[in-house]
Amino acid sequence: MTGMPLPGPDVETSLTRQSSAKMASEKMAASPIPAAHFVSRLKLTAFRSYQSLDLEVGAGPVVLYGHNGAGKTNVLEALSYLSPGRGMRRAKLAEVTHHSVSGGWAVTARVHDPATGQILDVGTGTADASAPDGASERRIVRIDGQNSRGPAALAELLSVSWLTPRMDRLFQDEAPSRRRFLDRLVYGFDAAHARRVSAYERAMRERARLLKSGEGNPEWHAALEETMAGHGVAVAAARRDGVARLANGLATDAGPFPRVALAVKGSLEEWLDTMSAVEVETAFRDALKASRGRDSETGGTAIGPHRSDLEVTHLGNGLAAQQCSTGEQKALLIAIVLADARVKAVRLGAVPMLLLDEVVAHLDAEKREALFDQLLELGAQAWLTGTDDHLFAPLGQGAQFFSVTDAVLSPQKAPQT
Repeated sequence: MTGMPLPGPDVETSLTRQSSAKMASEKMAASPIPAAHFVSRLKLTAFRSYQSLDLEVGAGPVVLYGHNGAGKTNVLEALSYLSPGRGMRRAKLAEVTHHSVSGGWAVTARVHDPATGQILDVGTGTADASAPDGASERRIVRIDGQNSRGPAALAELLSVSWLTPRMDRLFQDEAPSRRRFLDRLVYGFDAAHARRVSAYERAMRERARLLKSGEGNPEWHAALEETMAGHGVAVAAARRDGVARLANGLATDAGPFPRVALAVKGSLEEWLDTMSAVEVETAFRDALKASRGRDSETGGTAIGPHRSDLEVTHLGNGLAAQQCSTGEQKALLIAIVLADARVKAVRLGAVPMLLLDEVVAHLDAEKREALFDQLLELGAQAWLTGTDDHLFAPLGQGAQFFSVTDAVLSPQKAPQT
């Protein structure tokens, strides 16, 4: 891959790996808090405002502070590419490349998985813009120097969740935003979920294209519908299972954060309440066949898990999330992400990495301190951004602080409370 320094087999010697794994294992054994997925080294090449960055950090929270536009969020966005999908900004791949570079961009990281004891060098990015066959528009993933099958493989290595200012409107936005939010949480419980979602969407797009253009024949349509039925029911079932698992974490006392009820609503999910998975596959396949005429006119697909929605209720006041105040909606989101981290710590033996962009901007002091207390108790590697380092002072020596100025990160002491 031209101009893309993703990690190769010689990045780290076997002896160094064994030593690092031993130190990480000893640290986890001595710590009373759950072990967490974390990144110990992050390298950026031609990514956003960073021509290059080589950053080493520990396993605890990382605070990046500085003026707006300094490059804080770009670091979190780079980390978000260590999971399937289009990153926390959902940008086009070409938009991510540094303005002075005509080639591709790269994000490489040393990833620690405490559940397995693995330390892996993971890289992702794009090829040079001159690469043939549209390669520059595809995201490439390498794990310990070997090409992977694609971004979906990242869900098997690292669980990542994030909150951004844009997500403050998650409950006011259309359903696709909430589905993506739920799917990212489900990836951590079921790594294969990312592949199923991708396979379902590919088959759905191809079926829509054939129906709209009048190409193909009933046998082609039936084959695609068979694929959609198999993957679609699995996607719906995984979402239902993920919501059920989250209910356990949401049932615990979250301090000043609200208690939350979750439900995933859609045709397939409702069918799964009363039918077996095999019966739902048959019903879905029949429904797709019956809707070919309508779908050929609209260019879409009338039924399926791509139309499901995540419903969230504030149990303290009984209101649906979209009816709550802006502050309550943010508190609901934080409660869900913290519950997800707690459940994964227990069930999977590893806390997910959290990317919390400007998360404390509209929280009062009580909620800020409660958030910090829970992050430290979990032992999560939470990457937090803000303009004022003193807002993060309660984290104290438990966090690593970096000032960010014009895409330059400088380590700093923790501010005094």
